[in-house]
Amino acid sequence: MTAVSMAMIVLVAAATVLSSALAAIDIATRRLPNRLVFGLAGTAAGLAALTAIEHASMRPLGGAAVGGAALFVLYYLLHRAGGGMGGGDVKLAAAIGLLTGAHGWQAPLVATALGFVSGGLVAVVMIAVRRGDRRTRIPFGPFMLAGAWVAVGGSWVAG
Repeated sequence: MTAVSMAMIVLVAAATVLSSALAAIDIATRRLPNRLVFGLAGTAAGLAALTAIEHASMRPLGGAAVGGAALFVLYYLLHRAGGGMGGGDVKLAAAIGLLTGAHGWQAPLVATALGFVSGGLVAVVMIAVRRGDRRTRIPFGPFMLAGAWVAVGGSWVAG
């Protein structure tokens, strides 16, 4: 096992812990603490750099930068439009874009789609069982993070 591989294992473990903590906190408080979001962003940037080293290509770094910027802009526009996105979701989107963008342009799209679909399904179920209505606030961070990890896991499995 190379030093790069060992460092990647450490950073993936850190990103997993940060993601789990963010999801739990968002569910409990409907807040995404900046320290954890920025920690995830830094960890994701480190993973992108190690992926670039591993593949001897700058493409993962460029993809991470573009993914982070694109998801930040998308979620910022949704936030400004008053669609229920909080500022924490906007910052988390940038971190997720960094995390997924290193795995190709499809990964941030898949992560975003999975987050919206899974969050929407939960909202529909909550309305159907009369546990909420159209105005019920649902923490979106856990769905965003789940979509990101499915997208990243899919890219690892695909090779």
